[in-house]
Parts: sequence; C-alpha cells; structure tokens
Amino acid sequence: MTANPLDDPFYYLNNFRQVLDWLELRYGDVMSETEHGFIRDFNALPRASQGLLVRMVMRKGVHFRASKLDYREIGDIVDAAQPLLVQGWIDEHAPLAMAELFDVLLKAEILHAFGAAIDTPKGRKDAWLPLLAEQFSEARSLRDWAPMLEDRLFSLTIMDLCDRLRLMFFGNLYQDWSEFVLADLGIFTYEKVEFCADSRGLRSREDVDACLFLHNCQVRFEAGEPVETIVEQVSALHFDNPWLQRRQGKVLFQIGQYCERLGEFALALNIYRDCAYPGARLRMIRVLERCGEYSLALDLGTLAGQAPESAAEQQGLQRIVPRLRRKLGGPPLKRARAKPVERLDLHLPRIDPALSVEYYVQAHLHDDDGPVHYVENSLINSLFGLLCWPAIFAPLPGAFFHPFQRGPVDLLNEDFQQRRAELFKACLGELDDGRYAETIRQRFVAKWGVQSPFVFWGALNETLLEQALACLPAEHLKHWFNRLLLDIKANRAGMPDLIQFWPQHKTYRMIEVKGPGDRLQDNQLRWLEFCHEHQMPVAVCYVQWAEQSA
Repeated sequence: MTANPLDDPFYYLNNFRQVLDWLELRYGDVMSETEHGFIRDFNALPRASQGLLVRMVMRKGVHFRASKLDYREIGDIVDAAQPLLVQGWIDEHAPLAMAELFDVLLKAEILHAFGAAIDTPKGRKDAWLPLLAEQFSEARSLRDWAPMLEDRLFSLTIMDLCDRLRLMFFGNLYQDWSEFVLADLGIFTYEKVEFCADSRGLRSREDVDACLFLHNCQVRFEAGEPVETIVEQVSALHFDNPWLQRRQGKVLFQIGQYCERLGEFALALNIYRDCAYPGARLRMIRVLERCGEYSLALDLGTLAGQAPESAAEQQGLQRIVPRLRRKLGGPPLKRARAKPVERLDLHLPRIDPALSVEYYVQAHLHDDDGPVHYVENSLINSLFGLLCWPAIFAPLPGAFFHPFQRGPVDLLNEDFQQRRAELFKACLGELDDGRYAETIRQRFVAKWGVQSPFVFWGALNETLLEQALACLPAEHLKHWFNRLLLDIKANRAGMPDLIQFWPQHKTYRMIEVKGPGDRLQDNQLRWLEFCHEHQMPVAVCYVQWAEQSA
C-alpha cells in the first residue's frame, strides 16, 4: 500500500523541493543566477530552517510574529530562523506602515501603543486606522512601534523570488502551493502526461519577465489605476511566444471593455484596433456605431462578414450590418427568419421560490418511461471529453508543462484542433463503427474524478450515461462534437437545460427552459438553430407561474 505523503510532517517541504528539482531540470537555462543561488543555498540549510521558510512562503502576507509560528516538526522557531536571518531571506527590522502594523497587532496591543491618540477606545479596530495612519505616516520597525512587546517579527524578503519560481512552475500566479496538498488528499486528481523536453510555457528569461509584467499590469488595472499608461505599456510588449501573445490580448480586451462601460470610446477603439483577442473586431464595430461612425463600422462589418472569426462573430454581424445599412439610408435587407423550434407552454404552481424554474419543468415532465435530467452543458461536453480523452491530453509541445493542469494550455487557441487533427479523427471515427459506447464506458470508470476541461464528474452518473448512450444517435453525437471543435470557447456553452430520454424507444428530446420575462441568449439561439438544422429533437419551454388559491 502506498504511503500517504501527508503522513510526513514535512510534506510541504517535500513538495517545495519537488518544485525546485523540477525547475532545475526543466528551466535551468531560464533561471537567473540569483534563483540558482537560492536553490543551492536552500538545499544547504538545516531541515528545520527549510521548513520554517516554506511555511512562511506558503502563508498569506510577508510579516509573521514568532509567537504565531508554532510548528511541532520545526521545534524552536527562533533557532530555525537564525540561518534565514544570516541569508537575508527574512528580516526582523523591516519597516511597517500603519496598515501593515494593524495586520500584525491585536486590538488590545494597538490600544496600548496608541491609546493617547485614539478617541474611541471601545470602537472597532479598523475604525482607528485612518486617523492613526494620518498622524503616524512614517514606517517603523515593530520594535519601534511597540517596544513593550516581548515578541519578534520575521518578515520575508524573498517573496518576489518565490513568486517567480512559482510562475515558472505553474505558468501562472493564480495556482499556488495548495495544489500539492489538494492532490495528496485526493480532492483533485490530474491526468499524468508525459512532458516533452521543450514543453514549457516560458521559454526564456524575457518570457518570465514579460509574464510577471503582464500580471502586474492586470493587478494595477484591477486596482483602479488610470488605464492609458497601462495600455501603452502592455501594447509595447512584443512576443514570439503564442501563449504570452494571447495573455497580452486578453488583458487589452478586458481594458477595452472597461473603457466602453465608462464611455471612453476613443481609447476603446485604439485598444481594439490592434487587439487580436477573439471578439475585439466585433466590439470595435459596435463602438464605431455608438460613436456615430456608421460608414466606418459598415465597411469593417462587411469585411469581417467575408471571413468571420467565429460563429459568435457571424451572429453579431447578422444583427449589426443590416442596422448600419438602415442608418446610412440603404435599402432594408431581408433577414433570414429563425427556423421554427417546437414550443412548450406550461403554467406551473410555484411552491418554493428558492427552487429553479428548470427544477419545476423537470419534475413536471419526468415519468418512469421518460426520465428527465437537468444537464445543461454537462452531458454533451462530458461525452466528448471521455471519447476524445487521448486527443485532449496529447503531450504536444507547449500544451502541458506541469503536473497540475486541468487541460492543455492551448485549449482555446485557434489551432487547437488542427494540431491534433489525426488524433481527433481517430477518436471520432469510433462513432462510425460503434466502438464509442464501450470506450466511453471504460473511460468513465478508468478516469473517474480526473480533472478535465470537458467532463463534469459531479453531474455524471452511470444511469445518465447509459440512458445517453442508448438514446443519443452516434450521428448526432458526431455533429455536436465537431461543432465543439470548431469553436470550443463559444460552443461548449448554451446547450439546452434539460434532456428527456425514452429508453424503450431509444429516443430523446432536449428542452431549453425560460421563466417569465427570460429570453434566449445568443449562444442558446445558435445551438437551437444547429439542432434544428440537423433534425435533432429540441424544444423551448416557456413557463408562467400559475396563481395559487389562498
């Protein structure tokens, strides 16, 4: 029986060492001499000192009172801290601004240190901060702020370095060291992918610096800094790394949308004009229209219509281009009428307002011969994910570069399917000869709980799976799966809420549910039109709440 990694009290240190070993093996040429030196000096530390440093790195913040660092496996905290002080990796005289001091001291300690300056001693701790920050604006060490405390403060000085190491390992800064613990506990399980020698997100030192800079720009933008300087700095970056190019485009696209909301249309146009992120061109057309530049908007819309980047853009253009023609005095264009879809109208009593409208429709339509499941996007995506597992998790260069990935990095890239064309062809080929059902069953068992960008384990069970395999024609599955691959970002959402099976007849019906005042969204309309085009049974159910007698 395999030992539980968490049985070792230094499990967190083992995980940190695993990251350092991984980085030296795969990113040795990318790391700076400072980072190499850190790893070398860290490995030479006593185990207790290593453990203390990692404990601090993995906690929130950078300032820690010695009395609050209590770890049985480390022992005496002050002794363990000495080698870290010698290295300069922690500092016990770091200057603290008043806000930082408030994070370190308890309410009673603040009152003791600043009682003479506090008018409302029975008030809340955070209410004192503005006044004290104004009176005491100079940063000081904890000992200077509160000489009465018999405690020491250890402040990390290497958090930026550790964040760079974490960035190189994960390829992002939203994943953290808890990933190891969650995996060790079995809460998250990840597919084991063989990494190519050149499989890494950050290929050079310049990539690392640029990625950190992009992250910093995102943080500054979210903190409310003026966007003009941020846009100028982000736009000035040039990459030959497609992964970073997409990140750059996403940051600019988000800022462009923010400028739109503020009515800063000139800045939004400048951003969208040079932004390659999906959706930027359509947003630019909309902004031109809002600015009254109908002719420019129409020219760009007409050009875009000749080669739409996605079904979503095509749908948007079908609305905006005729509107622009009308505004310019052109003849009205006949828009293609939406194909009729079966309609259900229900009047249902609403017993419990906390329950969703989908729940009421499911309960109303469900019977033993025709069970109804609330699946929304989960079922079709999951069947696709199970059948095409080998293609999705293929170890292509630049797709996987650490053990905690839910899916390939290039999942939403335009060439995702193209890079794996033969693999997807082989997977979808099983729909032609009937092998797909057994393959999906086997993977449902073998891959249960393994993280996937498509499989919704919480919504999937054996009963639902067997009814789906019995009632959904392979031809329909192939149409859905190919549509997913055309535009994963747009097409893996918007599927009908409910599905009803009739196992005895091997038939089904999908049902989109709309409550009072609700209307079909664009991605839902596209799915309904697609299903109707391929003669798939689908209906829209409109619900009104029946009045209940007292």
